[in-house]
Amino acid sequence: MSILVVDVGTSGVRAAVVRPDGSLDHVHQRPVLPATPFPGLVEVDGAAIAAATLELATAALDGAGAVDAIGITNQRATTLVWDRSNGRPVAPGIGWQDLRTVGTCLELQGRGLRLGPNASATKLAAILDDVDPDRSRSRSGALAFGTVDTFVAWVLSEGAVHVTDATNAAVTGLLDRDARGWDPAVLDALAVPEAVLPAIVDSSGAVGTASAVAGSPPIAGIAGDQQASLVGQGCTVPGRAKATFGTGGMLDQCVGAIRPSFTARGEAGTIPIVAWRRDGATTWGVEAILLSAGACVEWLRDDLGVIDDAAHSEAVAAACADTGDVWFVPALLGLGAPVWDFGARGTFVGITRGTGRPELVRAVLEGVAHRGADLREAAMADTGLPVDTLRVDGGMAANRVFVEALADAAGVPVEVAPVVEATTLGAGFLAGIAVGTWADEAETAALWAPAATVEPQLGETTRLERRARWLAARARAEGTVPELSALDF
Repeated sequence: MSILVVDVGTSGVRAAVVRPDGSLDHVHQRPVLPATPFPGLVEVDGAAIAAATLELATAALDGAGAVDAIGITNQRATTLVWDRSNGRPVAPGIGWQDLRTVGTCLELQGRGLRLGPNASATKLAAILDDVDPDRSRSRSGALAFGTVDTFVAWVLSEGAVHVTDATNAAVTGLLDRDARGWDPAVLDALAVPEAVLPAIVDSSGAVGTASAVAGSPPIAGIAGDQQASLVGQGCTVPGRAKATFGTGGMLDQCVGAIRPSFTARGEAGTIPIVAWRRDGATTWGVEAILLSAGACVEWLRDDLGVIDDAAHSEAVAAACADTGDVWFVPALLGLGAPVWDFGARGTFVGITRGTGRPELVRAVLEGVAHRGADLREAAMADTGLPVDTLRVDGGMAANRVFVEALADAAGVPVEVAPVVEATTLGAGFLAGIAVGTWADEAETAALWAPAATVEPQLGETTRLERRARWLAARARAEGTVPELSALDF
């Protein structure tokens, strides 16, 4: 019994087939890049996502044959509104990174509502303000809102399915605190009619038929990308955690059936998330965010020209044994957990005349690794659950120097995922559980087989000394732009 997965990331669409042994084949992908019409604005082309979804799903099915179900995973909080009569977006989608609604979020804080500009809520209101200012079309049911998972399910079902799963609903800013339903207070504050919203469904469970592709398999699994990666890396028992290092970074830890006690952010800066929902039962987690990870390597490549490509950073960094006491703070866009300082900026500390290209490149990789250690410490502080082994995926997980630095900074073994993006596996597992390919999360977790396990090489005393040096550098990066440091969402 095999599962087709449609995986829509920030920069592209992928379709692949997940086999019962947890392997992937018939992988097809295409870049679908966001647009940045002005600084701070990020827009997505819903029509291009729809076309790529159908083309790539068809290509995967042509190669693999019939499948038993479809899973969907997606970039979270990106916001689309379309006409129900024809499925066409009525405006450019607003990407999750878009900052156009910062002012709205600050104004809402004064009214006692805490919403981040990265969430969908104010993005949806902004689109409706443009295309449906009096909300008449929304109230009549002529318009439909969805995050990317919702739109993909709509496209695959030819308009028969208008749903989102609990993991995606929970990052819209529109869901109530306990993930029971849409929050009337937020809907009222933003003048969002409930008629425009999708139904909230389980992450694992059949919700309709993908009639737009061969065989019309059921759509049976939906999850946001980070939650799908959590499931894909077998982090399905309380305490187990994974970190994804792409352009940015996210560490997610499974907490269990009890919701974290904090509403918006814990004292250590993590955010409560719905990890997944099955048979109506919610499993909770926390998420710690790193704003700049692989973006720092891209900066070395594209702006400084000190490496030829991202993979080259490993060889350049390996040319020196250490950084020569040079420390880098990856705060190109500010800092996330645990300090949440949008005014922090990227910082090198300790450069001397003897500092060369290898030391600088190694310092960048080690700086991202220390931020990974920050995220682990933040998750443990907010949940009280240990993270004795950290599982990792994303583009940077292929960099041996980085993974070794992460193990040393965190002081725990690091297990590298067998695939670059575990999101696809997780969405496949959730769909497969729904149709009987696997019995439950315990069975899918048992399929975990890391491509490599990297043990820390530093003694604890040395590790703590190096952490202290790096944390001192981090402190110097904080507050660089006071006006931005004063913002809090």
